Amino acid sequence: METIQKDVNLFWRAVQERDAAWDGRFVYAVRSTGVYCKPSCASRRPRRELVDFFAGPDAAEQAGFRACKRCNPRQAAAPAELIRRACTWIEDNLERAFSLDELAAELQMTSAALRRLFKDALGVTPRRYVEGLRLAKFKSQVKAGQDVTGALYEAGYSSSSRLYEQANRKLGMTPAIYRRGGQGMDIRYTLVNTELGRMLVAGTARGICAVSFGEEDAALETFLRGEYPAAELSRDDSALADWARVLVEHLSGARPQPGLPLDVVATAFQLRVWEELRRIPYGQTRSYAEVAEAIGKPQAVRAVANACAANPAVLVTPCHRVVRSDGSLGGYRWGVERKKALLERETSQSS
Repeated sequence: METIQKDVNLFWRAVQERDAAWDGRFVYAVRSTGVYCKPSCASRRPRRELVDFFAGPDAAEQAGFRACKRCNPRQAAAPAELIRRACTWIEDNLERAFSLDELAAELQMTSAALRRLFKDALGVTPRRYVEGLRLAKFKSQVKAGQDVTGALYEAGYSSSSRLYEQANRKLGMTPAIYRRGGQGMDIRYTLVNTELGRMLVAGTARGICAVSFGEEDAALETFLRGEYPAAELSRDDSALADWARVLVEHLSGARPQPGLPLDVVATAFQLRVWEELRRIPYGQTRSYAEVAEAIGKPQAVRAVANACAANPAVLVTPCHRVVRSDGSLGGYRWGVERKKALLERETSQSS
């Protein structure tokens, strides 16, 4: 049975660090003892020249090695199982404060290994994952009619200041305003002509919250009101003139990276997808599968497509640069013809 030759440097580092995040991905065998172990085994580290790596216990045993009685490598949890256990533990303990070290100890791994596991599997750190869960729970509670104070403690926030810190960053409004459907938010907008039709640009004091295309101003304004039904909406061409000008220049190719501030409501997953979209170079595309792979969730292709469709600020977050694996355009919220035109324009201007 052949040993694994690829990524042996990564495997050896995992053995040296006893990194439990690699348990279930490979085993290592020591020729001097005839024993194979999982990467996190607490036994004395062998010399590198005595170590072989195998894809799993079956391969190691076919090569004549026996399982370590100390670490029981056949019972090693695969990364997906570790993530499942971690997420279940977080959900069961969400209503109280806990540390990353506590979660790592529960999984019998180091805090550093736990961070790598989450980044590899979910594309976010454990802290970001917990923040997303707590904010989602808070939002569901207040939508159901729970008062803000009760909802914040049930979601696991230790104080209202912690919630407001998260809300300002993720919601773009205070929790009380969110409970009232955004009532009291001051959103201003403008409408300008572009080569792709009329464009609406809307924003708060923090940044852009909507960019949309259409043929008629009334339809674009109706769409904006549907997105923010309880907010105070007002047309203010002068206040939004600078942001609108940057986007028009971006469309002409004069400004490949708009670099404008955003103030959007999003889940942790959507934020991760949108951040990745903003990394796609001007004039290039990525498939939905490639984006899913880039954020560490290769199985979440459909979820990535949904996040692209939910993007409220096109151009600033270039969801039009994501296409299907076969090269076809896929969908676009503002029409496939606009998506095609955007891509053709960017390709020609970057060549």
